[in-house]
Amino acid sequence: MKFPQLSSLRDVPLSGLRTRLAVGLANLATTASRATGRGSGGMIGGLIAEKIDPNIMASLGGGRPVALVTGTNGKSTTTRMLASAVRTAHTVATNEGGDNMDAGIISALMAGQKASHVVLEVDELHVPAAAKRLKASCLVILNLSRDQLDRVGEINKIERALRDCVAANPDMTVIANCDDVLVTSVAYDAKNVVWVSAGAGWLNDATSCPRTGGHIIHEGLYWRAAKPLPDGRIFERPTPDWMITPEGIVDKPGNEYELNLKLPGNANRGNATQAVAAAVDCFGIAPATAIQAVETVDDVAGRYSTVTLGEHDIHLLLAKNPAGWQEALSMVDRSAEGLVIAVNGQVADGEDLSWLWDVKFEDLSSLKVKAAGERGTDLAVRLTYASVEHELIKDPVKAIKACPPGRVEVLANYTAFRDLKKALAHEVNAAKTANAEATETTGAAANDKNSEEQNS
Repeated sequence: MKFPQLSSLRDVPLSGLRTRLAVGLANLATTASRATGRGSGGMIGGLIAEKIDPNIMASLGGGRPVALVTGTNGKSTTTRMLASAVRTAHTVATNEGGDNMDAGIISALMAGQKASHVVLEVDELHVPAAAKRLKASCLVILNLSRDQLDRVGEINKIERALRDCVAANPDMTVIANCDDVLVTSVAYDAKNVVWVSAGAGWLNDATSCPRTGGHIIHEGLYWRAAKPLPDGRIFERPTPDWMITPEGIVDKPGNEYELNLKLPGNANRGNATQAVAAAVDCFGIAPATAIQAVETVDDVAGRYSTVTLGEHDIHLLLAKNPAGWQEALSMVDRSAEGLVIAVNGQVADGEDLSWLWDVKFEDLSSLKVKAAGERGTDLAVRLTYASVEHELIKDPVKAIKACPPGRVEVLANYTAFRDLKKALAHEVNAAKTANAEATETTGAAANDKNSEEQNS
């Protein structure tokens, strides 16, 4: 399904004085937040705007084509890829900062009022409301696995909520990963569904059918439920319309396109395939154009980036749940001089860290490991049981500096990653300032010496 083009938003005015007032005050709050260094402003503006006008999300949607991207892992990356592809033909409003709940969505819509199209990553719990308010035309579902149990709850709860959302929006095109049992269940009865074989590295949450509780039988890529559905149908892996292969992306007619991503990991190749499928089937972008666009994405809010600090080249990786940790661990350079694993347990991370015992740390024995973060002790206990030699240094920056000179891999969960980025930026800036002052002092001393020589 292709979306109609909108030349501008002049025909989609904000509805009423309340909405205009909300946008004005929200913009002031965002500017103040950035000016005072309290944050990027990605949340505060939306929070204020929604308090003033509870219907502002729908008003800001303005009838534009809207694609929502959700899943336990890969939302930010896939959203960045899809937005990049859609920008080849349209202007796009998107939440590239990763603020994916109501306030962040509203802030992105306010910032992109003049854009013709909308591409948003959305927290799984917030998808039903966002889809309804924005009359979403496209929903990309990447994967579903256990996440923050103390906030999200059991994953089957999310599956049922998303399944209800798809049923409530029958005209919405669903781009669904058919290799993921839970995602397939969500989209199995969708009126407009595009199946993508994007891979499923984490199978611990795919052992039973979410609709009947029956056993799931895996046979290579193919899977099926041992027990039929109540209506007699067999619940099984659908035939994919798109798929990722070791060589590239195969589209519906069977054409294969080479894929050369700048981002690492098999999961990102799957993310790219779903982004391309959405760009083609929901926005009418040519496959080759969409693939070229997703290949340009090289950084997602600092994830996968490398920071040089003194004698260390620090490679940053983010992981937030067992499935994400498994994928991130596969990206760790085993030849690095050190590995720092930083774990916090704040509300944004999930205060329940029992997931640490689902992560396979056992194959890290070849690396010099530092356990860090506010919950570094919990991590250290897990590493001890995994027979991984390690040192507990709770401050991540100090842990990095304690590694031998050279490449240091850093794997951190959400707030640990966020705080470490800020701390490293401060350290790098301080080092630059110190070097500049040293250079200035050396130059001044040299000038003084030259003057003395000339005078003598």
